[in-house]
Amino acid sequence: MTERCRHALGATPELLAIGPSSLSWDGTRLTVNIDEKAPVTGLPVRGVVTLEPEIRSDFATDFGTSGRHLWAPIAPRARVEARFDAPAVSWTGTGYFDTNRGDEPLEDGFSYWNWSRAALSDSAVMLYEGIRQNGARFNMGVRIAADGSVGPVELRERCDLPLTRYWKMPRETRIDAGHTANVLQTLEDTPFYSRSMIATHLLGEPAHAMHESVSLDRFRKRWVQSLLGWRMPRVTLQGSSRGVFGVGRDKVE
Repeated sequence: MTERCRHALGATPELLAIGPSSLSWDGTRLTVNIDEKAPVTGLPVRGVVTLEPEIRSDFATDFGTSGRHLWAPIAPRARVEARFDAPAVSWTGTGYFDTNRGDEPLEDGFSYWNWSRAALSDSAVMLYEGIRQNGARFNMGVRIAADGSVGPVELRERCDLPLTRYWKMPRETRIDAGHTANVLQTLEDTPFYSRSMIATHLLGEPAHAMHESVSLDRFRKRWVQSLLGWRMPRVTLQGSSRGVFGVGRDKVE
């Protein structure tokens, strides 16, 4: 992810281009062409990722923010293929595609949240809970079936997961009563964000789920802001790169 000026943006209903990278949609498949440089090392990152939805959805929610933030799981379950020549890696697997957008910075709307998504035999389940900046809590679970229909998920049993190793980010999830969940692999462990693969049990099925937890209160801290440029460089109009120390905005994933 490289921040670029508005002149680097190109958009049509089927294409989003940011600098040399782009996303295109042909009606059945999303193709992501990546041509970037790794932070710190500057090594090239080039490849193509394709995503074919197995389940599509038009569900969206604002988590009670009066429309200031909107989350929509467009493809709650998909088939993904990645082919990179720099570095030389490739894989296929089950994936997911969603969007987040908003009219204010995420940290103005939320204090903390955790999220998880699991692909079940005939559907996908997403759990979202957290705390808004006004102190109000939210807890939402949805199951999206193969035909795109949406139903609520009520899982009252909470399972605390271990803190991350380095930055002690809290992690928890909801599970079927009488079962437990555990962390299979921590994929990202940062001062304000963690991403993990967990083994869980949902709606009568054992499942692997992608899990994330985010602390926007930690994100606000100046020392955390000062680290962002090491992860996401900014390219100015003249083409030079520098660190980014601004406040994060809602993103498209």
